[in-house]
Amino acid sequence: MTSSHTAPSPSASHGQMLRHSLAPARLRESFALNKPPSVRNAAIAGGQSALAVVLAATALHASPWPELAGFGGLGALAALFGRFATPSARRRIVFTASLLLVLPIALLALLASTGIAPVPMLLLFSVVAGLLSSISHRTRIGAPGAVIFVFAASAAIAPMTSETQWLERTLATAFGALLAWLACALTDHLRDLDVPLAPPPAKPGKPATSALQSGYAPAQAIRITVCAAIAALIAYAMHWSHPAWASIGAVAILQGAHLHGTVHRAWQRTLGTILGAGIAWLILSNNPSFTEILIAVAILQFLTEIIIGFNYALGQVTITPMALLMTTLSSHSAATDMAVSRIYDTALGALVGIAFALLLSTMDERLHLARHHTRDR
Repeated sequence: MTSSHTAPSPSASHGQMLRHSLAPARLRESFALNKPPSVRNAAIAGGQSALAVVLAATALHASPWPELAGFGGLGALAALFGRFATPSARRRIVFTASLLLVLPIALLALLASTGIAPVPMLLLFSVVAGLLSSISHRTRIGAPGAVIFVFAASAAIAPMTSETQWLERTLATAFGALLAWLACALTDHLRDLDVPLAPPPAKPGKPATSALQSGYAPAQAIRITVCAAIAALIAYAMHWSHPAWASIGAVAILQGAHLHGTVHRAWQRTLGTILGAGIAWLILSNNPSFTEILIAVAILQFLTEIIIGFNYALGQVTITPMALLMTTLSSHSAATDMAVSRIYDTALGALVGIAFALLLSTMDERLHLARHHTRDR
């Protein structure tokens, strides 16, 4: 005989899931502050990356190829990875991150040099985004995740004026990555190597290690590829100037381990981007010099790594202007409308990513969201 006091099972329908996702509690959770594992390690990683960016961009700007300064800065982002690993493991992780920055740029820049049409290029870029997400997952490269590699790869699809530019962009990125590896190797002794880390979140209905089992990464790669392609093609159809940025937004959203985490990421990325784009607009509207842009990038990169551990939205407030300013390193006369474009593209990517996450969710994921919503009320 069933007890009359048995708690009813939460609803796991798509409609109920949508209501849970849009509940005010999700927005409140998005602004909650967390305690990062180590502010010291975050600051050191930010400093290492900022140092590598400054050295790479300055050297390239003073070279016969000043237009490659931005690609050198992208390669320097390899220093962001492996901040909690042992020194030997950190060197391997930064090297792996370097490959994941350099090789996609080499491939996409080579394709761009052939004069491929925009739509096929965006589709190929989406495939690369899916592969980068899968490889990042299978190699356990850790935070900040595949979105950094996808962001770097997006720079390679820009049109070229000569067939040799693909090689120049590749070598400039590799140069920045080399400086990142050296900066980490020389200063890693400053990090705290005794930082207790929380285990990775489990997928709903699965043990914590399930996300590392075979089959997960290929499925996620396909999901991200299709989602990134839809976001980019919608942005292209609307004649937005940077459709690949919509793909980046979609990839960032789909990195969540749970549905409620995906919803949080969408709120955080969209609202943080709006504020961050405003900061970028203020900087760019004053027609800053290359040196002023580079200093701002370094400061924002350092600040991002410190505050993003407390809240992802706060991190977006600094990472958005940093990304936009890094885009202008190669052409510091770029228009300030990039900031507005970033808002539109990010919002579109977040919307498409959320739609995919909700429509393709499993029963376990929907039940997990319903239980989370019930506990939070």
